[in-house]
Amino acid sequence: MAPKLLYPTSLAIDASLLEGFGVSLHSYDVKKPIPDDLLDAEILITWTNPVPQLKEEAKRLTKLRWIQSLAAGPNDVLSAGFDSSKITICTGSGLHDHTVAEHTLGLLLNAARRFYEMRDHQLEGKWPGHLGGPQPDRPKGKFTSLQGANVLVWGFGNIAKTLTPWLTALGANVTGLARSAGVRNGVEVYGEDKLQELLPKTDALVMILPGSDATKHALNAERLELLPDHAWIVNVGRGTSVDEAALAEALDKGSIGGAALDVFETEPLPADSRFWKTPNTIVSPHAAGGRPQNPETLIAYNLRKFLAGQELKNII
Repeated sequence: MAPKLLYPTSLAIDASLLEGFGVSLHSYDVKKPIPDDLLDAEILITWTNPVPQLKEEAKRLTKLRWIQSLAAGPNDVLSAGFDSSKITICTGSGLHDHTVAEHTLGLLLNAARRFYEMRDHQLEGKWPGHLGGPQPDRPKGKFTSLQGANVLVWGFGNIAKTLTPWLTALGANVTGLARSAGVRNGVEVYGEDKLQELLPKTDALVMILPGSDATKHALNAERLELLPDHAWIVNVGRGTSVDEAALAEALDKGSIGGAALDVFETEPLPADSRFWKTPNTIVSPHAAGGRPQNPETLIAYNLRKFLAGQELKNII
């Protein structure tokens, strides 16, 4: 009997691109229990599956051998209780590179050109004259343009590799920061031991760190103090990588230029969060990703490897 592959209806997957592999293809609703006649499935594709439902399926899908998440960071799958000693779990790394990079670029331009402040004035019916008319060109000690700006990207993976050429095309000086140093796609990437040297020279800090114990509150009060008072922080990685209390304090004091945040420790952002009122703050509702691009390509690649008994891509 052909192995059963279950794919979710929570996004449009062209199942015809997965035909011809000798597997039986079945769609399923992520919000409903998987039908009994599909519980012998060996392959599960996940996307936006509610964690309570996934936990139930972890008990019921006893024949699973491979889970392909379409999320870059499949914390939902990892916390559901699947037996990782028997099941190969793969991430959707690479499916979100363009969308997250594009959103990051938008947040940086918003910060530099102060579109958020123009919008605030528009809603009040006021003309923000101080933002228009003759302006100094890239004044020292301010972040007003990507041209000539020192952008430090912390977490230099696939998203950073997509983002960097766009930043350099606009004249930014891009430096990377990662666990290990080296040159990646022509960009100098430093180890985290160089943070104390790099942060004081930074105009914009872009954070694309994964969520883990190792990255929890990586940007803390001590490191925030090393940034210039005009520097902006853009976080499109995980909210847990930032000490939110320390960041809110820095924003209120004006010891940094501002923050454009797409991720938070608690989502949705609570109504009593300080970030709704902190100065020069852009709140983005975890909108950078959420659109896996061409998921069939990754699924088909890994399906071919799986059936051949070879190592899959993006194994956790």
